[in-house]
Amino acid sequence: MRGPGVTRGVDDFRDFVRQRSSALSRNAYLLTGDHQLAEDLLQSALANTYRHWRRIRDDNPEAYVRQAMYHQHIAWWRRRRVTEQLTGAPREHPTADPAEATDLRLTVTAALRRLTPKQRAVIVLRYYDDLTEAQAADVLGCRIGTVKRHGHDALRRLREIAPDLLDLSWQRSTS
Repeated sequence: MRGPGVTRGVDDFRDFVRQRSSALSRNAYLLTGDHQLAEDLLQSALANTYRHWRRIRDDNPEAYVRQAMYHQHIAWWRRRRVTEQLTGAPREHPTADPAEATDLRLTVTAALRRLTPKQRAVIVLRYYDDLTEAQAADVLGCRIGTVKRHGHDALRRLREIAPDLLDLSWQRSTS
């Protein structure tokens, strides 16, 4: 039988998932480039979060989930050691909602998929989540220099892959 504290924790977790799952799902998709993998990644991170919910619910549970997603994504990549090699023009992938299938979104998704998981994580953290280099390093559990290196390499690679995608105003000063 569950006590009042357990029920409150379950309710808090449900509320958190209801409120933040859409944003977390978008983030997972940007990391994986695949809707099913994104769902699996988010589900895995949420399951891990739920196991530790009593400890983290009063801190920043969203940051915990995001960090869990980044680490899980890199772990999956290491296990598979699969690198995608796209040749020629980026492939179009059908989406559940045709309204979302814009050329820009497809180009961004295809370009992100051609980065290593660490480079992709840095780009998503820095330019999608709008984190500083220090914050990104904290989320990834690495040094600021590592974030700078992966960010530099990723932007260089993106310039090669899709030069029309990057615009110099995207780059910002380091904080």
